[in-house]
Parts: sequence; C-alpha cells; structure tokens
Amino acid sequence: MCDRIASTVIEKGGEFYHGYTYSGHPVACAVALANLEIIEKEGLIERVRDETGPYFRKALMERLAGHGIVGEVRTIGLMGAIEIVKDKETRERFPGDGEAAVVVRDHAIANGMMLRATGDTMILSPPLIWTRSTIDMAADRIARALDLAEADLRK
Repeated sequence: MCDRIASTVIEKGGEFYHGYTYSGHPVACAVALANLEIIEKEGLIERVRDETGPYFRKALMERLAGHGIVGEVRTIGLMGAIEIVKDKETRERFPGDGEAAVVVRDHAIANGMMLRATGDTMILSPPLIWTRSTIDMAADRIARALDLAEADLRK
C-alpha cells in the first residue's frame, strides 16, 4: 500500500501489523510449482475429467441418490453435494437450520469419512488422486452414515 494509506492506518489504528507468513515466500512458491508439476506429469486433471470424475458421479448417483433422506446428488469433477431432506418427493427439509446435515456429518466422521455440512447439504471435495476403489469406499461409508443418520432423525 502507499505511504498515505499506511500512515492513515497507523494514525487511526495504532501499530500497523501486515504481511503473511507464506505469502510470496520462496519455499511456499517452490512447493506450489512442484505441486503443479506433479499434477501435470501425472495427468490428474485429465484422469478426473475422463475417468474418476464420471465414476464418482455414477457411484454417488447409484448408491446414494435413492436413499430415504437424500433429495438430490450433484457432482462436477470430483466435487459433490448431497442434499439432506425429510421427504424425498416434496424435498421438505428436516426442522432446524442444517442440523440434519450435522447428524449425517458426525456419523460419516465416526465411520472414517470426512464430509462437510453446509446448510442442509453434505459437501465432498476429495483430492485429485482418488481412485475408483477410494470412491467405492467413500460411497459405502457415506451410505452407512446416511442409514445411521436416518435412524436418528426419524426417531
């Protein structure tokens, strides 16, 4: 920032702390470049586009979309979302502000699957290195978490 803005911040706010530990740091930049090189060398983008991304979609649709508390499954590449609903036909939500998704999340984590609950939706954003067997394992663990969550939510 320019001196005029910096001096205003200092005058109005006291001491001026700035900078980020890894921002532009040579080691962080070297690691980022190495990561990009690996992604290119191993063809991870192409593999997700052509193989694992479509398989991910198919696995989630076949194993989870028909579940009693799943309103919708959405994917793009290796990112996915699973909408949690009380009623599949009307897509009515469970009471509360995303509390049903938290129940699913907690069961998933207890079963070795990390999911993020955002509102009434479970979010998946796995690494690009997932394989078909990893996707199968994840779908099985999510299905188990959904079964356990449904039993809790319908009590």
